Amino acid sequence: MSGAGAPDAQEQIDGSGLTVVVVAGSWHETISEALIAGAQRTLDASGATHSLVRVPGSFELPVVSKAALEAGADAVVALGVIIRGGTPHFEYVSAAATDGLTRVALDTGKPVGFGVLTLDDEAQGIDRSGLPGSKEDKGAEAAHAALATAVALRELRD
Repeated sequence: MSGAGAPDAQEQIDGSGLTVVVVAGSWHETISEALIAGAQRTLDASGATHSLVRVPGSFELPVVSKAALEAGADAVVALGVIIRGGTPHFEYVSAAATDGLTRVALDTGKPVGFGVLTLDDEAQGIDRSGLPGSKEDKGAEAAHAALATAVALRELRD
């Protein structure tokens, strides 16, 4: 895992006037709850209005993210946890979530903060989840990316 070269996710963004939906998978509750908490802290600090929608897993993130954006959200923060197992399922779900969320962003012209963790084991997820002692907070980073992109798009359109 490398956080080297990452942008400063602590930089304050003014998200006032923005509506953001956090769409989160339900698998691996400890990790997913920590990702949600990190995203919500970042959104609260920005002043953005936000809500949470839970979905069964990462495969369902794209369709619900698209619906949220089409319903008027300015951005989505998509959070999920996919842990490698002994079958190709990991590759299929990871690719579907990644490709689907990319398509949603391009089709809607609105940002999707990508907070889907693709992991070899649970320990990697704990280390990226923003829990006490974690090295990274990927929920906060995904929210920061969604906000920064929404602000950039707003500036381009104004």
